[in-house]
Amino acid sequence: MELVVFILASAMVIVGALGVVVRANPVHAALSLVLTLFGVAVHFVALEAHFLAAVQVIVYAGAIVVLFLFVIMLLGVDKSEDLSIEPFPVQRPVAIVIGAAVAGLVIAAVVRGRDTLQEGTRLPADDDQNISALARNLFSDHVFAFEFTSILLIVAVAGTVVLTRKDKRGIDQ
Repeated sequence: MELVVFILASAMVIVGALGVVVRANPVHAALSLVLTLFGVAVHFVALEAHFLAAVQVIVYAGAIVVLFLFVIMLLGVDKSEDLSIEPFPVQRPVAIVIGAAVAGLVIAAVVRGRDTLQEGTRLPADDDQNISALARNLFSDHVFAFEFTSILLIVAVAGTVVLTRKDKRGIDQ
């Protein structure tokens, strides 16, 4: 049964990730991202990390994707751009090199980490202590990073609103 859940959740993640990359419509790409995030949440449930699964669904699939959709709708998806005109000709080759480098790093990390893991190794499942330690760590040691991330998201949304706002004074004149 665990193998079936793993295969189905992995298929959700892969199909959703491909949908994010392949879809031309940004709204459909954001909805594909939701499918990917739900697949990751299923993996967390299979690993008995229920708190992380709930956070994955509530924070990422809920709040962050809604923020993405808000910004997409605010920018307007009805505008079409000419993709044959490339503003930065060096951008695509650099992106390919960086993407290959990141993929190489991930593969190296998986190969190196595979040897350190042992079959049947599990962390203690004392949920109350884990959640308490996570909360203490997040709201004491890393509170600046936590608050800075929230400020960064607010500034990004406010900047998007300012950049897409139409000037009403120019219409009347």
